[in-house]
Amino acid sequence: MLSPILLYLQKKITMKKTILSTICGVFITVTASAQIPNGGFESWTLVGGAYQNPNNWDNLNAFTNAMGVYTCTMGTPGNPGHAYLKLTSKTVSGMGVVPGIATTGTINTTTLKVSGGFPFTQRPQSLMGNWQYMPFGSNDTSMVAVYLTQWNSTSNTRDTVAFAVQNLTGMVMSWAAFTINLTYKNGNNPDTAQIILASSKSTPSANSYLYIDNLSFAGSVSGIKTNNPSTVKVRIFPNPATDKVVLTAHESVFSDTKIELFDILGKQVKSYTHKNINQDYTIPVSDLEKGMYFIQVTAGNDVFIHKMYKQ
Repeated sequence: MLSPILLYLQKKITMKKTILSTICGVFITVTASAQIPNGGFESWTLVGGAYQNPNNWDNLNAFTNAMGVYTCTMGTPGNPGHAYLKLTSKTVSGMGVVPGIATTGTINTTTLKVSGGFPFTQRPQSLMGNWQYMPFGSNDTSMVAVYLTQWNSTSNTRDTVAFAVQNLTGMVMSWAAFTINLTYKNGNNPDTAQIILASSKSTPSANSYLYIDNLSFAGSVSGIKTNNPSTVKVRIFPNPATDKVVLTAHESVFSDTKIELFDILGKQVKSYTHKNINQDYTIPVSDLEKGMYFIQVTAGNDVFIHKMYKQ
């Protein structure tokens, strides 16, 4: 699939082929059940003493290295952690404005298409994380996209199992949590996950930026389900929790509610079903191991997902 950002680069970038050939694809060797590789952007590798790349994420730094300009850089401190991903659209001599792009796939430097991804066989409800962003210019847009695909041995092509494309306008200038729900096209399990992050799309403006940290998948979907933005309002506390976590519904009373807890690999560890929730509801967590979990509350067609840390 050819994103609008990469289509722009295909038309505009005219650097010599010798420079194009310097970019190497990122090959990821993680287990099929793993979460997003380096989703917290804590691991980086110094390349040639000139710039750093986030491990397991392909980008255009090698492409722009000849001009000493880098659109994918490390920011500190992270939210949480030591580091986060900074994508910034920058003016590059001979190229015009080049957007910051990072992908778990591989960018083909001849066709500028993104292919591949990392092995992944789960059916998550959402992509979650923390972000800041600001597209400059009236026509610019930042983007977060997810594609879950499965190889079709009959047609020798990739079938899209689920996808989500979130275009970002306006501005978020301090760290904010986000949840992007996936739309499923069929009931199959994927074999590959591809994530594309971009500070600009097809009309990039200099200085547009997208900062990302703490990426993870959450929840689980069975069958075909189209997920609309959640309108469910739920607060959880304490967080982190030690022996219990309390859910408080506000602004609404939910009927026929399902509460599920998933571990970081998407495995369901607790499940409750209740006719009505209009007061505090307590979930015991003392039996859970320390780490991050996801609480998913489903009320009718609405879904609420929140990270919960067990300490």
